Amino acid sequence: MKLDTIDRRILRALQRDGRMQNVELAREVGLSPSPCLRRVRLLEEAGVIERYVAVVDGAKVGAGLTLFVRVWFKTQDAAVTAQFAEAVRKLPEVMECYLTTGDCDAVLRVVTTDLNSYWRLQADHLTRIDSVQSVKTDVPLETVKRSYELPMLQA
Repeated sequence: MKLDTIDRRILRALQRDGRMQNVELAREVGLSPSPCLRRVRLLEEAGVIERYVAVVDGAKVGAGLTLFVRVWFKTQDAAVTAQFAEAVRKLPEVMECYLTTGDCDAVLRVVTTDLNSYWRLQADHLTRIDSVQSVKTDVPLETVKRSYELPMLQA
């Protein structure tokens, strides 16, 4: 789907507030409500808008510790990668997992209650995945920026 300027305005607005009413959205992007709603539906149907979510404050629900975990595999073949991916998908504390080039083979963003809980996750699950050779954990000291809004760059 080719996005135009109005589509990008719609996406910016909905990323800021996914519960925005269509009338308010239409006014913000410069359309009347019917064409605006039609565009939103097209963006949804095309998979540009995957879903709508609530952003929850982790500290207020007992998941306030974020850690970054670097993982090295024993080998780097397709079977090892697939086995690792399947295993981490089952771990609810793993919020994001990226297979990478460079120093390590994967980077995870893990959210948990405290360091002891993370240690249990690492000892009981991460290091027991057959394909994992080693794990190194980085503990951030401060969150400088966290955004859920993708930049609407021109293609």
